[in-house]
Amino acid sequence: MNTFDAEITVRPKTLDWVNRHLDRGECVVEAEPLRGGMTAEVRRLTIGTGDTVTRHLVLRSFVDSFYLENAEDWLNREAGALTLLAGTSVLAPELVAVDPTAAWCEYPSLLMTHLEGRPVLDDEGIETRAPLLARQLVAIHALRPAERPQRFRTLTMAESVVIPKGGDATVWDAAINVIREPAPPYEGRFLHRDFQPGNVLFDVSPSSPTRARITGVVDWSQPSWGPADLDVAHCCTNLALLHDPSWGLRFAEAYEEAGGVPATAASERLFWLVRDALSCSEEVELWARAYQGAGRTDLTTSILERRLDAYVTSLMNALGSCSWSDAGG
Repeated sequence: MNTFDAEITVRPKTLDWVNRHLDRGECVVEAEPLRGGMTAEVRRLTIGTGDTVTRHLVLRSFVDSFYLENAEDWLNREAGALTLLAGTSVLAPELVAVDPTAAWCEYPSLLMTHLEGRPVLDDEGIETRAPLLARQLVAIHALRPAERPQRFRTLTMAESVVIPKGGDATVWDAAINVIREPAPPYEGRFLHRDFQPGNVLFDVSPSSPTRARITGVVDWSQPSWGPADLDVAHCCTNLALLHDPSWGLRFAEAYEEAGGVPATAASERLFWLVRDALSCSEEVELWARAYQGAGRTDLTTSILERRLDAYVTSLMNALGSCSWSDAGG
């Protein structure tokens, strides 16, 4: 087995850094990009000795100038989360090395073990995968770390929401008013903060999409302490946009059926569900690009806008006060 052209696949300084963290006699012999990342460049590295492949690692580097200012914080938090998760019931990569300030690499980077499996975003088989996702999220929320991660943050404000083209202004105004209220009280839980199908790996055969199992959860750059509903809401929004608006509330039900404990009051659940959906309204084009990069080329920005509008409407109909609909009629 020959070593590959480092300059084409992994940047020279980063390659030297990776090699310093390998076992004696090992070297990187191949690298391939992994699809779907929105914030970072992710590559699977094949490690070998002579003509023998010994293992695979994953290299995650922040190269986009838009995300560089947060890279140090995110990589330090991910390294801490991977260390915390080692030996728990939640399958996650193991930390190999981290260079959060790009002291050794061209860009801030993290090296971790590779988990088998792949993200699955196809419509076929979602009825099987949704309960698995729900059970996995319940397991994450059951973790009780000795040292809590930092408190969750949400950035969306009422003034930053973007109503989709063709969206019902009455519904959206009512939804925006929901997040003008103070956040409801909650019982703190360990959160992933980006739990969604793109960050969950499945072992599933294309010929048998209904026979699937989860092999791991990745992208632990923003572990937080906060309400379980926040993680649930983010997965709900993703499923509603990936598959159908109805999957948002269906996943919330699946989470509760799996033993998860959401907020008791409908108004409290609505707050978190609406907040996450409205945060997506500011980045629909980015979400479309991420989905397309992960293989869902059918999901254009306009399709996501229509699905988001339908999803927000369904939330307000199912959990919101009837006063907003009376005002519109």
